[in-house]
Amino acid sequence: MVKAEILYEDDEKINILLKETDRAFVNSIRRTLISDTPKMAIDTVKFVKKTEVENGEVWETDGPLPDEVIAQRLAMIPIPTNHGGFHFQDECPDCSEMVEEERGCVQCTMLYYCQVKGSKEGVWVTAGDLNFLGDPEGFIPEKYRPIPITKLFQGQMIEFSATAVMGRGRDHVKWSPVSGVAFNPRQIGVIKIKSRAKILWDLGLGIKASDFDKNGKLEDFYKVEQLKKDLNHVGSGTEESREFNDAVILEDVPDEFVLSFETDGSMSPKVAFEMAVSELSGRFSGIEDDLKAVL
Repeated sequence: MVKAEILYEDDEKINILLKETDRAFVNSIRRTLISDTPKMAIDTVKFVKKTEVENGEVWETDGPLPDEVIAQRLAMIPIPTNHGGFHFQDECPDCSEMVEEERGCVQCTMLYYCQVKGSKEGVWVTAGDLNFLGDPEGFIPEKYRPIPITKLFQGQMIEFSATAVMGRGRDHVKWSPVSGVAFNPRQIGVIKIKSRAKILWDLGLGIKASDFDKNGKLEDFYKVEQLKKDLNHVGSGTEESREFNDAVILEDVPDEFVLSFETDGSMSPKVAFEMAVSELSGRFSGIEDDLKAVL
């Protein structure tokens, strides 16, 4: 059975060590993270086209950017995704049997509203101006509220309503919650020739001889990452490379890989990983059921 260990995690990034697995399985998780992990994203935008007279001033729904560009920017804003609170529209208990144009309820749709007026100096319209018509947890997180949408000046105004629905990255990139998804074999450092390894220690870089165990191996993930950087100072193209001659090397650990990725802020990296694994296991269960039915 595959074993997973979180090596590092913050609000957006994660490094996960996967043991007792192979490259094909880890790649399937990578692909699922990108293409199949459910995520909320703004899908439709309705702009209000009108002119208002206020204190003798005329305000018109207009701006420097076309509506299509505004809609595209809105689609890429990270919408908080609550997998337990919302359904796909075609799986919604209330809307699934309706025609697609009539779907949309509190169980499958998030509704946002925005109205901003410009000024002589200019007013930025940002993600923080999106008002969620629902629980506070549906508002854009504080960290992402400064994301710019457009800038308005005197007499310009923007007003629209937008709906966010659940989707998958295979249908549109706006529904892909991750970026920079990559994996590499886990590596350890090994001292091959102690006398020549001293060349590296004498440079006074991050890794020292004392970091290695009595068998001449370095297994700590973060120290190995530092060792990779240090070896650049004695690698090919350096003056020390001829004498050093791979006195310290990096070796792959069989059946172990480090998966790394970032999220767009719509969900935590851990949640994205858990949902990807759930989607993947569900897919294989479906294949197993189909085979049983056929055989």
